[in-house]
Amino acid sequence: MKLDLFQADAFASGLFAGNPAAVVPLTEWLPDQTMQQIAMENNLSETAFFVAEGENYHIRWFTPLAEVALCGHATLASAHILFAELGFSKPVVRFMSKSGLLTVERKGGLLELNFPADFVKPAILPDSVARGIIATPLEVYKGKTDYLLFYPSEEIIKNLKPGYSLLKTADARGIIVTAPGITVDFVSRFFAPAVGIDEDPVTGSAHTLLTPFWSARLQKKTMTAMQLSKRGGHLTCTLDNDRVLIAGKAVTYLKGEIRI
Repeated sequence: MKLDLFQADAFASGLFAGNPAAVVPLTEWLPDQTMQQIAMENNLSETAFFVAEGENYHIRWFTPLAEVALCGHATLASAHILFAELGFSKPVVRFMSKSGLLTVERKGGLLELNFPADFVKPAILPDSVARGIIATPLEVYKGKTDYLLFYPSEEIIKNLKPGYSLLKTADARGIIVTAPGITVDFVSRFFAPAVGIDEDPVTGSAHTLLTPFWSARLQKKTMTAMQLSKRGGHLTCTLDNDRVLIAGKAVTYLKGEIRI
């Protein structure tokens, strides 16, 4: 069997930045084990698979170790591949997923994700995770799948060097660290060794927590954000009631073929 394989850099305006995602269009679903093996072989933070269902698409996402319920950058990459490589001509792509309906709309030179918002609650960080993150946060919260740790400065976020083996013990998908930005409204980093990603370059799904959190803190609906990984990524985030709009660019890196 031969399958098309694309790779795109999401939340980036040029190659070698943002977050790379693999995209595999399918005519019908493969066995879960096969999709997991493909994701492991790709060895990127996410591989997205989608199947057309009428006028919509059903999308699923796999890290090298596990299937996840929501992924922003691989959804952005999938929409980009549909628009730029597969001839999709409508202005909005509708994806059905484990997290419900997700849309991606072309708005000028940007692609805008429409995702469900995730609202955090105060939490207590497990001792092993606290030791792994090293720098003590001012505040600790938790959403549906991730911890969110608030720090006072961008410099602290930049300089964090966590112990990934300790973070792997978290009872969560990952750990988001965030602080006020110098040139943007807020900055963040995202660590998820429990699902095979020590540090994710740019994490759209993390911004479903970050956007409501910072909107309440800054009393703003629309904000600029930067994820301070080595590759880096820029996002524009808007809180719209119980939805989060996350806009960015994507660029195709490669097109290939999988033989299984």
